[in-house]
Amino acid sequence: MAPNSDQEPLINSNPELQSYYQSLESRIGYRLFLGGTRHFGFYDKDTWWPFPISKALRAMEDRLATSLDLPPGAYVLDAGCGVGHVALRLATQHGFRIQGIDVIDHHLDKARQNIARSGLPDGQIAVRKTDYHHLETFEPETFDGVYTMETFVHATDPEAVLAGFFHVLRPGGRLTLFEYDHVLNERSPASMVQSMQRINKYAAMPTNSRSHPGVFRQMLEDAGFTDIVVRDHSENITPMTRLFYLIAYVPFLFVRLFGLERYFINTVAGVESYRGRKHWRFLGISATKPGTFV
Repeated sequence: MAPNSDQEPLINSNPELQSYYQSLESRIGYRLFLGGTRHFGFYDKDTWWPFPISKALRAMEDRLATSLDLPPGAYVLDAGCGVGHVALRLATQHGFRIQGIDVIDHHLDKARQNIARSGLPDGQIAVRKTDYHHLETFEPETFDGVYTMETFVHATDPEAVLAGFFHVLRPGGRLTLFEYDHVLNERSPASMVQSMQRINKYAAMPTNSRSHPGVFRQMLEDAGFTDIVVRDHSENITPMTRLFYLIAYVPFLFVRLFGLERYFINTVAGVESYRGRKHWRFLGISATKPGTFV
């Protein structure tokens, strides 16, 4: 069932998130290097030549679709749809019907343009301004699947988000989270810990500060999900993180010298994500709402 569009969306205050996605570095950087897509690419094997990047991005989206394990025609919530690239891939290649939600206005505007140009039937993908902390405008048991693609890290209350996902999923429905965890602690290099703290703050990723190994599984179990599977795809993104490191290293030196991390946090992350690759993981997590899928 469609959400009640008569209500104004309730959006959690998250000024860091708005600043991050409104920044020139984010808007130009994502467009220049990833064609507007906002997630890592998947590589079957390591390579120093990660091109074409678009092929790897689509491969990661296919990996997410496989993790959802739903039939064509399934109705799926894209929680943090960005400009719609993941939804478009899942609709065109896997036959899903997608409801995308996001809280960034220029993401939604661009997503609508991309959907209109796609040639898909009317209604196969829809997008609207909705905060995934507040899914009350959707009826219970609306969706066959829910996914996040590197957007759950932005949650200010991840337990509330997972409770909402559980509420809107049908019995037997599937949840997939492609996200990060990390093993940074008081015994880790101080410079790496400080960089992670800056990245979490300026890239608006509060959940990333909590996502130690095992935390996501525990959160999902507490929310009522079963059949939880955690897959480590860290090696599969290495070609892209290495590329970002090589591109960003010289600008990073100037950013650090002049204390400009707030304004160029993607540059910092581009260097530190590769330099600190042994301290964090890129995960594909799947889970099921108990019950029989119909």
